[in-house]
Amino acid sequence: MTAPQDSFVSVERHDNGVATVRINRPEARNALSMAIRRDLADMFNRLSVDAGVRAIILTGGETCFVAGADIREFAGAGPVEMYLRHTEVLWDAIGRCPKPVIAAVNGFALGGGCELAMHCDIIVAGESAKFAQPEIKLGLMPGAGGTQRLVRAVGKFQAMRIALTGCTVRASEALAMGLASEVVPDDRTIARAQELAAEIAALPPIAVAQIKEVILAGADLPLDSALMLERKAFQLLFDSKDQKEGAVAFFEKRSPVFEGK
Repeated sequence: MTAPQDSFVSVERHDNGVATVRINRPEARNALSMAIRRDLADMFNRLSVDAGVRAIILTGGETCFVAGADIREFAGAGPVEMYLRHTEVLWDAIGRCPKPVIAAVNGFALGGGCELAMHCDIIVAGESAKFAQPEIKLGLMPGAGGTQRLVRAVGKFQAMRIALTGCTVRASEALAMGLASEVVPDDRTIARAQELAAEIAALPPIAVAQIKEVILAGADLPLDSALMLERKAFQLLFDSKDQKEGAVAFFEKRSPVFEGK
């Protein structure tokens, strides 16, 4: 699977079931144009149904994740034009991907870049990473999850501070407040994301998918309803061959081989 030659989005597939999606527009600090959003959505839609892919890494490279949206594309736009773009459909391709998605963040993750990282399931941040929702400084507000995903990640008071001031959050602070999963040296960010992705890819895919689905769906449900959802998914897994393989391997004191069945 390859991207078109004129695309700013590429994918590298590894033998261990991991795919690395990279945004490569360094001259614009990987700013999210509509073309990049469409390419990302197309890429994630294809990876979502690719049985050979069990985990996905999303990165902008070694120096910059995504420094925001491409302001030139919306500075003079009207509300109907913005509505007709239906960018929420493009974002959903990432947010609703059934495979675990790990963001490897070095450098800036601002505005749409911060929102893009929050669409992922795990965020590995390099020590240089800087997160922000600076839309307020343009007379705007976040429009792709920068209020709703942010408050769910860090709570009301930190989300209010970040969104209302447009302040920059460094990697260590992001880790402390729950906006990052891990912080590593900059030259280890992508390597660490690859290690996590490989670890997850080696686990039973159906169980991995159910864990992701239940965590995301249950987060906005009343506790009793969320617990019921968890029980049903737990019970469902007893019909999988991977569950039986895991149990047999445990008793035989060997490493299990999971096939996603």
